[in-house]
Amino acid sequence: MKESIKANKETMSFPTNENDFAIRIFSITKKFGNLIAVDNVDLSIKKGEMFSLLGPNGAGKTTTIKMLCCLLMPTDGTATIMGYDIKKDPLAVKGIIDVSPQETAIAGHLNAWENLALMGGVHGLSKEETKKRAEELLELVGLTKRAKEQVRKFSGGMQRRLSIAMALISDPQVLFLDEPTLGLDPHARRAMWERIEELKGKKPSC
Repeated sequence: MKESIKANKETMSFPTNENDFAIRIFSITKKFGNLIAVDNVDLSIKKGEMFSLLGPNGAGKTTTIKMLCCLLMPTDGTATIMGYDIKKDPLAVKGIIDVSPQETAIAGHLNAWENLALMGGVHGLSKEETKKRAEELLELVGLTKRAKEQVRKFSGGMQRRLSIAMALISDPQVLFLDEPTLGLDPHARRAMWERIEELKGKKPSC
């Protein structure tokens, strides 16, 4: 990947046990014709770790996420998600991950509850499971009192929070957040990062 991209982790120490890794990236590369979007990246991320990939627009962050989510095939190299190879076992990978995309993928004419119920159905959850998970997630992202409102009336920050809740409805082992604070004002951005910290059960440090 371009030199301007930086990886920011909570700790720089890596485990030696292969089973301790959530993501392993091995010299992954993506080319579009003569354009090298991602260039020979190696990376290891531990289970339970919150990891940030930083860089300017066009640096290859979203392309990397799409490859890890099996939406794009790498030109060279590969990666494993919880031990599953993205090239050899894409269906297994898709079964244990979820993603909140850069473009908020919510149905504006539905309310927050209906959006979560829709995603529960997509993932094959029972009505009881969907109801339980939706209630927990609405509470987590602070939208319980707005659950019955059409989301097209939500602020940008509220829509981003709902998008993350929708990505969590399947209880994924690995969650990808692509630009989770895109377009938010400073106050909403801070609130969003506090919610993301809460996903780990960790009190925000700032």
